[in-house]
Amino acid sequence: MVSKLALITFAALIGFTAPIASEAFAQANTPIADMPAGVYELDETHASIIWKVSHLGLSNYAGRFTKFDADLTLDPANPENSSVTATINPTSIETDYPYPEEKDFNAKLISGETWFNAGEFASIDFKSTSLTKTGDTTGTMTGDLTFLGVTAPITFDVTFNGAFEEQPFSKKPAIGFSATGTMKRSDWGFDTYVPSIGDEVEIQIEAEFGLEPQEETVEEEASE
Repeated sequence: MVSKLALITFAALIGFTAPIASEAFAQANTPIADMPAGVYELDETHASIIWKVSHLGLSNYAGRFTKFDADLTLDPANPENSSVTATINPTSIETDYPYPEEKDFNAKLISGETWFNAGEFASIDFKSTSLTKTGDTTGTMTGDLTFLGVTAPITFDVTFNGAFEEQPFSKKPAIGFSATGTMKRSDWGFDTYVPSIGDEVEIQIEAEFGLEPQEETVEEEASE
C-alpha cells in the first residue's frame, strides 16, 4: 500500500515540474533569408573549440581552447557572400591533465617552443575567403589560418543549426552553426613528434552569434 508520505512527495514533484514544462521555448526556426543583415558577434557562453589528435595510434587525444572570439558578417539574401573572422588565444589551452601537482601540462603546451609557442605567437587567426552552399543547411567555408607565423588555407564543413529573429533570452537576432575540419599541422611547421602524435588534427566548433545594434551616425544624432 502506498504510504501517505509517498503520495505527498509525488504530488509535490508534479507541482514543481509543471511550471518548468510551461516555460519551454520554441526551437530556432527562422530561415536565414529572413534574418537581418549585419555583423553578428560570438556568444562566448554558447561556443566551443575542441581539437583531437592521434596519440600513438591508441586514442584521439582531446583538448580545447577557452578564450576566443569571432564575428560573422551575414548577407541573408546571398549567404555565400557572408564572411567570418576569428581569433584564438593560445594561452587558453585546456587539456584537463589529471596530475597538475606533478606537471603543468597546459603550460608546457602553451609556452614550449616546439609546441604552441605562445610567447612568440600570441594569437591564432582565421579569415574566411569563400563560402559554398552544399545543401539546404550545409556548406563549406574556406579561409586563411595564421598559426605559428604561417598562413595557409583550411576548409571547414559547416552546418546551419537554426536562427531566431528574436532570441527568447537576449531579445536580439541570433544564429547558430556547427563546423568540423581537419588540419595537417606540419603545413604550419608544427611537426613535433610526428607521426607518434598525429599530423592530422580534427577540429570541432560550435558557435552561436548575436546581432549587435548598429551605432548611430553623426548625421542621425545631429538630426535628433
